[in-house]
Amino acid sequence: MIIGIGSDIIDARRIAKTIERHGERFLGRIFTPTERAKAEGRAKQAETYAKRFAAKEACSKALGTGFRHGVFWRDMGVINLPSGRPTMTLTGGALARLQDITPAGHAAQIDVSLTDDGPTAQAIVIISAVPSTKD
Repeated sequence: MIIGIGSDIIDARRIAKTIERHGERFLGRIFTPTERAKAEGRAKQAETYAKRFAAKEACSKALGTGFRHGVFWRDMGVINLPSGRPTMTLTGGALARLQDITPAGHAAQIDVSLTDDGPTAQAIVIISAVPSTKD
């Protein structure tokens, strides 16, 4: 069952200008080390950062909190599964909120869709509760 859905769209030029203006202060406040390593290895860094920024916004909406109630930017990080499929890893307040909204006997699954068509980047996040399997 779906327990949260969020979407966000952003102009990658806005992210590029913010990085140019604030540099390390912005990057360190918003992005996890894993996200930064992914972006730094790409030719189009601003677009990569923009998609991850949008995913964080979308995830905060799917959690139902936005960036309030102890949910912070770096509590949510986009990672890729071995298949390459993006998902998110949550820590801190975001993880606590996820645990609060996940029904007993279920595990949370976070599905992420990222896309960009320069200069626009978009993310959709769907949080589902799937029945837990017992061994």
